[in-house]
Amino acid sequence: MDRIAVMVPCYNEAKTVTKVVQDFLRELPGCRVYVYDNNSTDGTAELAEAAGAIVRREYRQGKGNVIRRMFREIDAECYVMVDGDDTYPAEAAPALIAPVLEKHADMVVGDRLSSTYFTENKRPFHNFGNTLVRGTINTIFHSSIRDVMTGYRAFNYQFVKSFPVLSKGFEIETEMTIHAIDKNMYVENVVIDYRDRVAGSDSKLNTYSDGFRVLRTVGRLYRNYKPFGCFGLLALLLFLTALGFFIPVLSEYFQTGLVRRFPTLITCGFTAVAAIQSLFAGLILHTMRQKDRQDFEARLIGISEDYKRKRSEAEHE
Repeated sequence: MDRIAVMVPCYNEAKTVTKVVQDFLRELPGCRVYVYDNNSTDGTAELAEAAGAIVRREYRQGKGNVIRRMFREIDAECYVMVDGDDTYPAEAAPALIAPVLEKHADMVVGDRLSSTYFTENKRPFHNFGNTLVRGTINTIFHSSIRDVMTGYRAFNYQFVKSFPVLSKGFEIETEMTIHAIDKNMYVENVVIDYRDRVAGSDSKLNTYSDGFRVLRTVGRLYRNYKPFGCFGLLALLLFLTALGFFIPVLSEYFQTGLVRRFPTLITCGFTAVAAIQSLFAGLILHTMRQKDRQDFEARLIGISEDYKRKRSEAEHE
């Protein structure tokens, strides 16, 4: 088991990967830097290995797929996840890992948005998207995460081994954030500097398609993690719709004693039934979520025992 493992997912980062590897080896003496190459065609893997990294490969395209393999294969007391584009300073790594090693934090978020991100990043829609996603998640999940989509984070063993990676692409950071919030994990924010990509290095993030995936992921996770809120809101909308169409029918009945709009009345009835079904679906799923959280806490105990065993074995080697 490593004490500190630096995980670098890479796809065509030949211009910057050597510097990233060397910087982290310098700033975190004794750490191991793992570069996971995601089908690069520009020699990224060879350059990373020459710089001193342990190079492995993930052949399924997408950052989420790379993170899944990293989390499965690497055992460490503390993990640092960083992009290979040299936009995050290695000098901030000690500040990120300190809460994990000293205060038992589950996840530490490298907060770009409170420092230089909006001045360094030259893509205005990226700025807007980060602000929108952060505000949406903090409002829906009642949290105070200051940078939801940052690629610079530190984790402990329990988080890494308990996090179910479902996303395939760049929405993985959003999924990590919501998982930590939902499971009541200890999360800290550390302000870091951010620098834009070097000349000739292109972002792999598509502003529109990946942005849409992130928002879709937020909606999916809200449905999964907050089912009563999601289906309760749907029930309320359906009930108000049924009520809105029913009031004219009821008013006409009081005035004439007749019901002339039977199709409208029938539609109101079906809509009201759908609202009741949605409400009870939310209640049932909410109960199931509570049971899932209890099971998760039980799994954490097993993961903690596994961590202690591996750490003991590493100390005796």
